[in-house]
Amino acid sequence: MIVGLAEYEHARDSVKATPEILHKNLFETPYAHALIAFSGPAGVPGGEALGFALYFFNFSTWTGKPGLFLEDLYVKPEHRAKGLGKAFFVQLGKAAQAKASNVPPV
Repeated sequence: MIVGLAEYEHARDSVKATPEILHKNLFETPYAHALIAFSGPAGVPGGEALGFALYFFNFSTWTGKPGLFLEDLYVKPEHRAKGLGKAFFVQLGKAAQAKASNVPPV
């Protein structure tokens, strides 16, 4: 899907991320976080990846509070206009609120 996003942005040659780099920077040392939407019932493995949101937390010196920066949101073209983007924003809002209140997101 990263390549799909890059193609949409007309920047296919800019993609340098590999599965190894992503694993290191998202799981070993989590510099960013990802939400991924899959087809099929929740919690059942084997569904098709439909889209993703990549985000990280930042901090505002003006408010003295943490914030959330959405780096990328991508939904495969054939799955757009079905509410996935809205669902991503709902979950991102929950993650931001959880971070601000120091409570794990649901």
